Amino acid sequence: MNTTKPMSAINLGVPAGPWRWAALAFLLLALIAAGLTISDPQAAGFAGYALLVGIALLCLLLLLAVWPRRGRAAEDALRVAEAAAKANIAWAITGEGGAVLDCNPVYRRMAGVGETEPPPPPELALAGEPSAAVLYRLSRDAAEGRAREESFVVMPGLEIVAAVRSLPDKQTAWWFTPRLAASAASQIKTLVPVPPAEVRAVEPVKPAAPEAVPAPAPAGKAADLFRDAPMGVAFAEASGVISDANLALAKFFNAPQSLAGTNFGTLVDSGERAQVMDLIARAARGETGLKAVELRGRKPGSGPDRMEDRMAELFASPLQTGTVVLYLLDVSEQKALETKFAQSQKMQAVGQLAGGVAHDFNNLLTVIIGNCEFLLMRHLAGDPSFKEINEVHQNALRAAALVSQLLAFSRKQTMQPKILALNDVIGELAQMLRRLVGEGITLNVEREADLWPVHADEAQLGNAIINLVVNARDAMPSGGVVSIKTANLAVTTPTALGTAIMPTGDYVRIEVADTGTGMSKEIQSKIFDPFFTTKPVGQGTGLGLATVYGIVKQSGGFITVESEVGKGTRFYIYLPRRKVEAGDVQPVEAAPQVARDVTGQDTILLVEDEEAVRSFAARALRMRGYNVLEAGGGEEALEIVKSDGDKIDLVITDVVMPNMDGPTMVRHVKVLKPDMQVIFMSGYAEEAFRRNDQTSENIHFLPKPFGLKQLAAKVKEVLAGG
Repeated sequence: MNTTKPMSAINLGVPAGPWRWAALAFLLLALIAAGLTISDPQAAGFAGYALLVGIALLCLLLLLAVWPRRGRAAEDALRVAEAAAKANIAWAITGEGGAVLDCNPVYRRMAGVGETEPPPPPELALAGEPSAAVLYRLSRDAAEGRAREESFVVMPGLEIVAAVRSLPDKQTAWWFTPRLAASAASQIKTLVPVPPAEVRAVEPVKPAAPEAVPAPAPAGKAADLFRDAPMGVAFAEASGVISDANLALAKFFNAPQSLAGTNFGTLVDSGERAQVMDLIARAARGETGLKAVELRGRKPGSGPDRMEDRMAELFASPLQTGTVVLYLLDVSEQKALETKFAQSQKMQAVGQLAGGVAHDFNNLLTVIIGNCEFLLMRHLAGDPSFKEINEVHQNALRAAALVSQLLAFSRKQTMQPKILALNDVIGELAQMLRRLVGEGITLNVEREADLWPVHADEAQLGNAIINLVVNARDAMPSGGVVSIKTANLAVTTPTALGTAIMPTGDYVRIEVADTGTGMSKEIQSKIFDPFFTTKPVGQGTGLGLATVYGIVKQSGGFITVESEVGKGTRFYIYLPRRKVEAGDVQPVEAAPQVARDVTGQDTILLVEDEEAVRSFAARALRMRGYNVLEAGGGEEALEIVKSDGDKIDLVITDVVMPNMDGPTMVRHVKVLKPDMQVIFMSGYAEEAFRRNDQTSENIHFLPKPFGLKQLAAKVKEVLAGG
């Protein structure tokens, strides 16, 4: 049975092996010489006694050298062990055969063994497919004398960073640090175009190996544990002066290898210095359980005014000697994930709010626009009131466009997707876009041959591309180049794109790039927020990119941005590939039927819970000669269908209504009259169909807000086609 040797084991001053045997032989010879001197003192004389005194002094020195004591290395090891336990870091030391010679309680908990049981080697403690290959590579490199660090996922959202370093006597030191699974933003750059001749799998770039920091020659197992621990550890006086620190702490602050003699307060930002010095002073007074202080560190090459690159938590604990041990835990990746999650939650909340406001606002605008058109029919262009009425009407239409953008951002707008060939869509837009960008700006379009089809709303996707090109134009006041490129991509690994994770699969990428002024990281984090704009007051609503974001998301795609100040901006849209099947072929439009005379001959059931909207629509339809039956809800409409169903030629209904919504009511109507034509009025139409599994047969859409002409045209279209 394997046994573990505690790290606090007693060390001897004379190293084990031949030197210790030589010291014992010298001691034996010295004792023989002393015996001869004492047995014959006259022959020895003064020189003999002097030799005896010298031998006695040497024996005392030898005794001092071999006397059992606890060395500084062991003290360092105990401090590191304490820091590792507090940081939930597991460590173990294995022998040549892989057996665990020493470990801490965290490792035992990770391996699932008690204090009296022999701990298993790392390969058995972390058995499983994700860790097997990683632990094998780490063992191999440690056996060859190379330090190595890798990570592997143990469950969704959690990974373990494993590090190894070879020790003397063919032993190996292991560290295991749990952390939240981080996503590398650099993976976006690995999404390169697939060559037309073949589809190439896109693999994420592996993170670069940790930079090798020169270190002094190891002074033993415990010193290696202190120096190469994956977290920062330092010993400091009450004044903050560091007496010793390991490489992880120095690397975090991008400081020289040795920090001995440096005041810890000089390493941190001036705004954090007071908190750090207070933490050290309180720990030096013997206080325990102190709250950690959050620190910001500099990456290599960062300027003095940029401290947001790395974040850490600094803990402090008192030592018996009156000094302080400091533990520095790098939480940069965790904070980045928290920031991304908070941003995602904020976007979702704002989207829900915008969608709710837009839906209610659409009902108001429908009434305003409709009644303005009634007034304009009575007050023609020469009327004194015409100007004011027309002004109200035009501003209502502008408000309708604004609401449409809000619905696009909240992903609740009415969309009618179909299978698209993006190259054809962009080709049709190119001519208009060239006129849009104006003189001084060149528009380049590169379309990959054999581009995969996608499933999206052509008009909405066109609006998204136009928005991106307009933003690119505005970013180049002195002229430049706007590029639009398409490419096929095969993504084989889930990839981080902003606050979202793009799963594996086939995608079509649209790239819109410019050579303009670019954006800072701070602006990039806000560009998809509604009403955020960098343009002067009165120029733009701040909804352009928010609309693009909503259109792409509602199409099942992803969008991200890459930009650098002074070097331009690139937007990437990723839309899932739609594999065309027999049922997906777009039907050929049939020749239009001769429209029958619908005026005054058709009965329409109008279902709308908003009385003002219902009143306007009913009045408009009666003006066209239709017989209109009104219902304020789904239950009332069903009663009318049951009693007068044979007379009804068309049902016009809202989607979102209390008690019984539109799609539910229509399903009941279809049971009574399967061939009934239906028009839905709502900005939520398509989403409601997806939620209620509504088929599209004999179903038509009339998005709110609408006016007299749109309502009359839609009714004529449906009845003529029925």
